[in-house]
Amino acid sequence: MNTLDVSRLPTYAFGHRSLMWWGTMGFIAIEGTVFAIALVVYFYLRELADLWPPEQPPPSLLFGTLNTVILLVSAIPNQWTKKAAEREDLRAVRIGLVVCMAFSIAFLIVRIFEFPALNTQWDASAYGSIVYMLLGLHTAHLLTDAIDSGVLTVLMFKGPLEGKRYVDVSETALYWWFVVLTWLPIYFTIYIVPRIS
Repeated sequence: MNTLDVSRLPTYAFGHRSLMWWGTMGFIAIEGTVFAIALVVYFYLRELADLWPPEQPPPSLLFGTLNTVILLVSAIPNQWTKKAAEREDLRAVRIGLVVCMAFSIAFLIVRIFEFPALNTQWDASAYGSIVYMLLGLHTAHLLTDAIDSGVLTVLMFKGPLEGKRYVDVSETALYWWFVVLTWLPIYFTIYIVPRIS
C-alpha cells in the first residue's frame, strides 16, 4: 500500500490558504452584520423622532475626530507590520507590533473622553441608547484587538517563535483594518448625521 508523504508540506500559510484567515473573515462577517444592524436601528429611530438628537446638542466633534485621525494614521504601521509578518521579518514585526500597540492605547485613552462628549447617557433616550451601543460595540472590538495584539507582542519577544505566530500577526492586522473601516460609518452616523438633521 502506498502512502502519501506530507511531512515536507508547510504547517502554516498566509491569506486564504490559512484556517486563521477563514476564521478571521467569518468573524468579520458576523461582526460587520452586527454593526450594520445597529446602524439600521439608529436611522430607524432617527426617522421616528421629531427632533434628533432629542433635547440635547449633538456630540462634541473633538474626541471623535481625534480618534478618527488616530485610526486612519494607525493603518500605516498596521499594514507595514502585516507585510513584515508575511516576510517573517522578526525585527520588523516586533517594532511594528509595539507601534501598533501604542496607537491602540492612544485610541482607547481618547475613547475614555469620547463617551462623556456624546452629550447624552445610555439610558436618557432611544438616541442615547443607540449612540452608546454603536460606540460600545466599536470599543469592544478595539479592546479585543488591543489584548490580542498585546499577547502577540509578548509572544514575538519571548517565544516560542513558530511560523504560525507570523500568521497570527498578519490576521490581527487584517482584523485591525476591520476596526478602522467600521469606524468611518460609525463616526459619520454619530457625529455628522445629528448636524445635518
